[in-house]
Amino acid sequence: MNEIEKIKTLREATGLSFAQIKKALDEAGGDAAKAVEVLKSYGASMAAKKSSREMGEGIIDSYIHSTKKIGALVELLCETDFVARNSEFRAMAHDIAMHVVAMRPTDEAELLSQAFIKDPAITIKDVVNGAIAKLGENIRIGKFTIFEL
Repeated sequence: MNEIEKIKTLREATGLSFAQIKKALDEAGGDAAKAVEVLKSYGASMAAKKSSREMGEGIIDSYIHSTKKIGALVELLCETDFVARNSEFRAMAHDIAMHVVAMRPTDEAELLSQAFIKDPAITIKDVVNGAIAKLGENIRIGKFTIFEL
C-alpha cells in the first residue's frame, strides 16, 4: 500500500486531517498501525490542552434497549452549539448511552476506562479524545442515569 492509500485509509477510519495523518505516518516510519497509536496520542494531548476550556453547550441523548426494560440518559458537553448540532457528536452521545446500558458503569471514571462496546480495542476515553481531536473543542461526558425495571 503506498503512502496516499495509507493516508486515505486512515482518513476514512479517523476523520482527522490529512496533515495530522501525514505527520503521524512520518513519525511511525510509514507503518499504518503505529500511525494509529500516534494519532491516539495526538487526541490525548489535544484533549489535555483543551481541558480548561468552558463547556456551555451540549446535548442529552437516550438509549432504550429493545426489551423496553432498561435505558439510559447521557449528558454530553461541548463548547459551542455548532458542535452540539454536529451529527458525529450526536451519534457519539447515542453510542455512549448505548454503552452505558450495556456496561452499567457506576461513575464517570469507570465509564471512561471501559472498553467501548462497538470497538473493544479502544476505551470510552479514546472515543471522547478522538472527537476532541476531530471536532476541535473540549468535550466531556456529564451526568448519566440508568433506568431499569
